[in-house]
Amino acid sequence: MTAIRVLIADDRHLVRAGLAMLLAAEPGIEVIGEASNGREAIEVATRLRPDVVLMDVKMPELDGVEATRALVGEAFVTDPDQLVKVLVLTTFSADETVYAALRAGASGFLLKDAAPRDLISAVRAVAAGDGWLDPAVTRNLLAEFANRPEPWAPGSTAFDMLTPRELDVLVLVAYGMSNAEIAGWLQLGEATVKTHLARALMKSGLRDRSQAIAAAYQSGLVTPGSPPPDPSGRSLSR
Repeated sequence: MTAIRVLIADDRHLVRAGLAMLLAAEPGIEVIGEASNGREAIEVATRLRPDVVLMDVKMPELDGVEATRALVGEAFVTDPDQLVKVLVLTTFSADETVYAALRAGASGFLLKDAAPRDLISAVRAVAAGDGWLDPAVTRNLLAEFANRPEPWAPGSTAFDMLTPRELDVLVLVAYGMSNAEIAGWLQLGEATVKTHLARALMKSGLRDRSQAIAAAYQSGLVTPGSPPPDPSGRSLSR
């Protein structure tokens, strides 16, 4: 089995060293590089193409939010089945940077004081295309979303931050397709579909597939009774 290739981006050397030591001791995980700021993280990731980037949010020159936005953007994608996933690390569970990083396309969020086993689990989950949210972060996110007045009314612009492919996947989820069916429909790997869906859910503030389906119909993204879009590989977004 191919090892999960990890890049660690943090402006503190001791933090990078500690994370590298924990990950290097885990079978099936390989630390392939380090970066001390967001700009360097982009440069190293461009050269080494890691599977997962452990990204600190508050770094000099370019912060983790902007670096995340660059790494998951369409311009960075050279192979749709080899997407770089970002797992954000921070000391805060309710900071605005949490929400900013998720909106930027991070696949997960973990507090720096999390147990080592949670770090390993988070890396593996994100590498597999799943999302990962620290429980403390989840509680705060759900509280915020619960307080939003009618966030999914028709005409909502909540999906505007999604990439075309993330929107494609969300639309097909709304048609009741499984990840495997979407993968076949769009000619992508199933792990890639899971990654796009996880990013779409996090960016949009949706809890799960059920809420995604409801939001897609309520917002007018999908029209009841209409057939699924043409599976030609082109963008399905409007």
